[in-house]
Amino acid sequence: MTQDDIYQKVKATLVDALNRDDDEVTPSSRLQADLGAESIDFLDIVFRLEREFGIKIPRGELFPESIFQGDPSLVAGGKITDKGLAELRDKMPFADPAEMDKFAADPKLDNMGDLFTVNLIVRYLKSKLGV
Repeated sequence: MTQDDIYQKVKATLVDALNRDDDEVTPSSRLQADLGAESIDFLDIVFRLEREFGIKIPRGELFPESIFQGDPSLVAGGKITDKGLAELRDKMPFADPAEMDKFAADPKLDNMGDLFTVNLIVRYLKSKLGV
């Protein structure tokens, strides 16, 4: 399976899950800001990807946003701390390094959703499938 094969399957999955037009889903589309995904949609997307690719995606592995809940050493004043950024990088080795660096320059917790792009899902699946 090539990267383009993975992308096409991810794109079709997101078109169906989020009820979007095919041309709205691009590699750089942000799931929340551009495609209108809500928290419940993330569960549906994971379920659909598991079924489509025949894999198991452990809870919090693809979308690890819950790591920041309840730990003041990871988030302070609405921003992810240096320790939190290190934790995020550790949990998301499949994230685009340039996007992660851009986020780290202004690590507002509210902006974390911008990391979750179509390309991030493709990169995750490539690592999961060993492609």
